[in-house]
Amino acid sequence: MYAALTHRRHTFRRMTSLALGATALAFAMGSMAAPAPAFTLPTAAGANISLSDHKGKIVYVDFWASWCGPCRQSFPWMNEMLGKYQAQGFEIIAVNLDAARADADHFLADNPASFTVALDPLANMPPQYGVKGMPTSYLIDGNGEIIMQHTGFNDSHKADLEAAIQKALASK
Repeated sequence: MYAALTHRRHTFRRMTSLALGATALAFAMGSMAAPAPAFTLPTAAGANISLSDHKGKIVYVDFWASWCGPCRQSFPWMNEMLGKYQAQGFEIIAVNLDAARADADHFLADNPASFTVALDPLANMPPQYGVKGMPTSYLIDGNGEIIMQHTGFNDSHKADLEAAIQKALASK
């Protein structure tokens, strides 16, 4: 079992490193929406979180890992977006994929999160969402439909991602 998980993680890391920095907007806002896979995961705070807990809200689901450089850049931006739009019905769930909880905790000590951090140490969720790189984020509308997918993160992505959030909130 350990060998299979290790192989899966190494394969995912290789796949991720090839896709870093690439931007993919797989779903145009308002068209070609697809149902977001349901999940219930433990949080870093010790509770459980389900996507269904946020029905009616716009949810930004972000897959990340401690070894991901662009993830370090995305956390301050996600904190800013939550502070700016939470009162309008916006939430962020950042799904950590580190096998070792200590790796996630160390990252979070250096990069605090004001949003919910969920833990997926067996990396069960990435295949369900079609994650191809780190970080990969999904914007999910109030009906549980994926309306945008984005891979990678850097300063040049911020304006487009915020515009997508604003458009989703306006359509809510």
